[in-house]
Parts: sequence; C-alpha cells; structure tokens
Amino acid sequence: MNLVTTAFETKFVNTELLRIEYREWNPDGTKTVVLVHGWPDSARCWDTVVPSLIAAGYRVLAPSVRGFGGTRFLSDQTPRSGQLSVLGIDLLGFIDALRLVKPVLAGHDWGARSVANACGLRPGVASHLVMMSVGYGTNSADQALSYLQVRNYWYHWFMATPRGERTVREDRKNFTRQMWDTWSPPGWFTEEEFDQTVKAFDNPDWADIVLHSYRQRWGHAPAYPEYAEFDTKLNPAPVLDVPMLAIHGAEDYCNHPDGSLGKEKFFTHGYKRVLIEGVGHFPQREAGDRVGREIVEFCAE
Repeated sequence: MNLVTTAFETKFVNTELLRIEYREWNPDGTKTVVLVHGWPDSARCWDTVVPSLIAAGYRVLAPSVRGFGGTRFLSDQTPRSGQLSVLGIDLLGFIDALRLVKPVLAGHDWGARSVANACGLRPGVASHLVMMSVGYGTNSADQALSYLQVRNYWYHWFMATPRGERTVREDRKNFTRQMWDTWSPPGWFTEEEFDQTVKAFDNPDWADIVLHSYRQRWGHAPAYPEYAEFDTKLNPAPVLDVPMLAIHGAEDYCNHPDGSLGKEKFFTHGYKRVLIEGVGHFPQREAGDRVGREIVEFCAE
C-alpha cells in the first residue's frame, strides 16, 4: 500500500439539511475534484490518491457522507434516510454550498453511487465522472444478480434481520472489519489504519442510515416519500452526458468486476474501464498512486 500522504485542512459547510465535514487539499488549485468515500470507510481513504491530483493542479475536496465522521444533520426532524438518491442530493448540496463549477466527481462504493446519482439528477454538473468498484446502473432491486454476487451480498440480507440490526448498532467495529478482511486479498491494510477509520462510524446517525440504505434498497424498508421524485429520475438509470471512467479491482470480492463491463450505452461522451490486477474492493487504498494517475490522465484526454 502506498503510504505517501500530504497535509489537508478539515472544514465544514452547511447545506439545506447537513453540516458537512470535509477535507481540503491545495485550495489554490486551478481545477477541482471532489472525492466521495464509500461504506464502510471514511474520507481517510483518499490520502494516497491526493498527491497525484495536487501535482496536476487540482484543488481536492473529500466530504464525509451523511452518517459518517463529523457530518451532522441540522434538524432532528430530518429523516435519517440512506436511500441512494439522497446521496446524490447531498453531493449536489455540497457542490452548491461551495459554489463549485463543473468539478470532477469521483467516488468509491457508496461514493460511486453518490457521484453518478448527482450527474443523473443534474445533467452538466460535472466535467468528468469516476466510479470505483461499482457498476453503473446497479441501484435497483430488480437488477440481475448472479449467485456469486448474491453470496457476496450476504451482509445486505443480514442487515434485514433483527440480529443484523443489533450487530450494526452494537458491534459495528467487528462487523465492518469482516468487510475489510474479506473484500480484498489479504495484507492490504494495517491495524492502525482500520482503527483510525472506524472512528468515523461513531457518528450518532451511522446505524440508522446504514440500516435504512440496505433495507430500503431491497424492499425491506420503505423509501421516504419526500424523495420519490428523485428516485423516479434515477430508475431506470439515465443516460449521462459526462465522460466516465470506471476503476475496478480484478480481485474485488464484494462487487464482482464484471459489474462494470458493458456500460458504454449509458454514456454519450465516452466510457473507459480500468481493471487493476491484484487489487480488491478498495483500489484507492490498495493502489492509491495508480488511481490518482488514472484520474489525472483520464481528465486530461
């Protein structure tokens, strides 16, 4: 694992619903990239990606997703929804609050769904789109799944049970450690790094959002009706007018790499897919320098 990091500043910005915590590197950069982490992870995951982006002149922003880190709801009355359209809405709020103009949007896992959904809800919002470890168009409950992928998604079904709920609420560290231990080839992270990352799950809204996200995705919990309009815009998956880069680890044991194959029809401005051998579900952590260079090269094309 590449351990090169660079200094950042932790900041906060308010949207309509959230006080979003974010990391910022190179604030005087001439162009902007927003990096959105996934589950179970935190904004720490981008540390080894950032140096390549800074070298290419980017201002780099990495928000904490709702329910993670220091991000908090402004009102106790706001539904603690984890439905996937809301992740895109949150990102659009972040972009608007910071008055960003056509940034590069890159995300991993939940973050990949966030950046894609932001582009689906607001055409033209990004200059380029980068999705890692998630195939575009895989948000719906009626998607085709191989039995291998069903097995990989055991934790989705587990969280639909009362025992799964208790685990998420009471044993989140050991539960999420299972994902880190099994989604990639062994030896890719240190105990210290996991212990630092898991602190982001101490957010008081983490369990509610995680449970709702996976339960609602498969029909085990209702969607919040106030977001129905946005859900409709994203299902079926819309064709996007943004250049798209898919990055997938060849040894991804969570989302099979084939999930990012054959997505060209969804992108009118081009679709490029990079498969990284020997890497699992966390390419930004397992091969951060490579991921940073791939983003820079793609956006320069």
